This record gives sequence, C-alpha cells and structure tokens, in this order.
Amino acid sequence: MKEMYASPHPLGDYLDTHFSCPCGREHYAPLKRVSIGKGAIADLPRFARELGFTSLYLVSDPITYEIAGRRCLEVLAEAGVRSEIRVLHHTDFDEATVGELLIHLPKDCDLLVAVGTGAINDMTRFFSYRIGRPFFTVATAAPMDGFASSIAALNVDHLKTTFDAQTPTAILGDTDILKGVPYRMIAAGLGDLLGKLTCLCDWKLSRLINGEHYCERTVELVEQCVQDVLADAGKAKDRDPEVLGGIMNGLVLTGVAMSLYGNSRPASGCEHHMSHYWEMMFEQRGERPVPHGTQVSVGTVLVLKLVEALRRTEMDFDAARAAAKAYDPKVWEAEIREAYGPAADGILAMEAQARKNETEGRLRRIDTMEAHWGEIDALLAALPSSESIMALLRSLESPCLPAEIGVDGKLLKNTFLYCKEVRARYTILQLVWDLGLLDSLSDQVIAGLGE
Repeated sequence: MKEMYASPHPLGDYLDTHFSCPCGREHYAPLKRVSIGKGAIADLPRFARELGFTSLYLVSDPITYEIAGRRCLEVLAEAGVRSEIRVLHHTDFDEATVGELLIHLPKDCDLLVAVGTGAINDMTRFFSYRIGRPFFTVATAAPMDGFASSIAALNVDHLKTTFDAQTPTAILGDTDILKGVPYRMIAAGLGDLLGKLTCLCDWKLSRLINGEHYCERTVELVEQCVQDVLADAGKAKDRDPEVLGGIMNGLVLTGVAMSLYGNSRPASGCEHHMSHYWEMMFEQRGERPVPHGTQVSVGTVLVLKLVEALRRTEMDFDAARAAAKAYDPKVWEAEIREAYGPAADGILAMEAQARKNETEGRLRRIDTMEAHWGEIDALLAALPSSESIMALLRSLESPCLPAEIGVDGKLLKNTFLYCKEVRARYTILQLVWDLGLLDSLSDQVIAGLGE
C-alpha cells in the first residue's frame, strides 16, 4: 500500500490505488480510467473491452442523446460492442425515474453508461449501485464536480436527499463536445470549483471546534487543484479546449478527493447547502433552477459576505450563551415546517438524529470558540474577499448575486436562516447561528446587496 502523496500529484496517480495516510485513514478511489481531451468518446468501447464488459445500458435524456448519446451508440456499434439506450423523459430524478430504468433494464446488462451530467450522472450512479452493476460516465458538459463522487442526490419524498452510491469505473470528457456547450455551463463548472474555498474552511473550522476528523493531504490536493484551474479561468470565455479540459480535470479531481475521503466533506459545504435549498424551493414552485455550479458560486459570494460581516462584529460570547439557552425546539420546528413545506419531515428527522442544534452541544461549541477565537478568526481572514470573487464571476459573465438567479428577498432570508439544516454538517452558517448572530448578520448582508 502506498502512502498518500505528501504533495499534490496528477489525477491519474490517484486512480484505483490504496493509500495509507498520516490522517490515520486509508484512502481509495475506485475510478479506473479517465480520458479527457479531443475525441475522448472514442475510448468508450476500448475501456469497456479492457475491463471485460459486453452489454452496455446507456442512460440519457433527449438533449444529451443528441449531444453524445447517438455518437456513443455509433462508436460502440463500430467496435462490435452490444449496447442500447434509454432516453429518459421523466427527468424529475425521483422514485419514478428509478422505476423507468428498472422496467427497461436489459437482462444481460453488465455495465451502465451515464450520458450526461448532474442529475443524469446521479441517477445512473444510484441505480447502478442498487442493482449491483458498475457504470461509466460520458460527460456532455462540465458544470459540477460530482462526476467521480460516490454519493448521489435524488428527490425522495420531495426532499433533495443524498444517498450512498458508487464512483464510476471510467469517465470520458471529450473536449469536442465540452467546447460546444452553452457558456453558462462552462461558467457553472468554474463556479462549483469556487465553492471549495468556503467548504474547506468549513472543514477546518469543524476540526477546531468539534474535533472532526481532518485529512490535511486531501485538503491540499483540492486547494492546489482549484488554484491551478482558476489561474487560467479567464481563457474559458474563448472556449480554449485545453482550458476546458483543465476545468473538467479539476472537477473530476475534486470528485476523486471525495471518493478518497469517503464522503463529500472535501468539496461541499454551506455554499452547497444554499444550492440544495434553492433547488428544493424551485422544485416546489415548479420552476427550473440555474445550473448547480452557478448556484454554488452565488452561495460562495453570500457566505463570504457573511464572514466579512462576522469579522466586523465584536464577539459577545455571553450573549451567545444566552441565545443558546433561549432556544425553543418547538418554535424552530414550526419555522422549519414553514420554510421547507413538504420537505420539512425529512429535515426534522435528520435533526432528531444529529441533534446539532441542542443547547448542550451548542454551549460546548461556544466555549471552544471563545478559547480559540484567534485561530478561528485567522481561518476566516484567509478566505478571499467577496468582491474579488464577484469580480472573477463578472469577468466570466456569470451571475454573482441571488437576484440574478431568481432568488427573491424572502427566499434569500430563509436561505440564510434555514439552509444549514439540509445537512448535519458543521459549517460557517452553523457557527454564526451558534453565536446567535445569523438573523442580524444576514440582514446586514441582504441590505448590502442593494447598495
């Protein structure tokens, strides 16, 4: 078994390799093949044959079928590899979609292939995992980092829910395809990478405040990856194939980091919780949200602005303790039912198990914060300014404010107050709530957005 590299290495060095690590855990990413570049889709039949697969079940929607699904069938047929495709028309990606895939599953299928991104990828990874088959991904865009992750987010009982699933066995990103996607999808991929800035800070804070397990080498891998991609971000507008390949590589690498660690902690924090909350609320309204990565970039701006408001505030830990002691779970439950609507039961069940809002634990965290506030403030100070991230997003012609992605004032306020409940994970939002400041500081941020 190798030791986890002391400094970041290229993506290929982390594939299908077991690592020991100074963090005390073993790491493994089961992804076996990656092909990113011009004409990469031609590697699909070769990868299938090298890994011993003979009957492929492709999954797409009508759009991704036209972008890449038809071409996949062609290259497989030319190579003599058996395949068929299911073009999904029920794309709510919920229980009904699972049923549709099961009904049309070929009896001899030994490999599924997700032709698409985002939800297509998540649905195929979940379905393949549940039926005990591996899967490949053929990317039709690179707007998010979930390609190599081992979890899937689906709508179950009206709640965006994360399930254990599996990492794909191979990922193909053909830059001939990636360069043709709408520019907003390219910007979304960069936006998702921006979210790593705040999510890694969340993890560092939780390590300090809660003693949460932490892997320094995984964090360094993600941090270096993000810096490498952002260094050439300005060239993305020109659809430079090398830059687009670099974005795809970065998104796959951050997904590999999640797989190595075993959960999404290295790549998903409170900026993602904002996105998940918005997606649930838009779904309840019957509206289609902007791409996930675009939402994450806006969430990153909002979190940074909240951090800036927090750092301008003089800490009163006695007031924080008083707020903790005044917490009324019945009042909180009523607020959650109003804020989440039909998804509230899932949120309440999660809190009943996590108990992250209970006064006793909150008081312990406040004591720890007071004892280590200098270290906490240093972590927050190391984050980039919200203005610098907004300037980068503007240069990419990407939204950077909530109003630009359809988030109105009421939804924005609810986002600050309640999106932290989407996951039982310690983040900057939970920290500000612990201090009794989330309501007042979010008002400051919201007011400042109109200036």
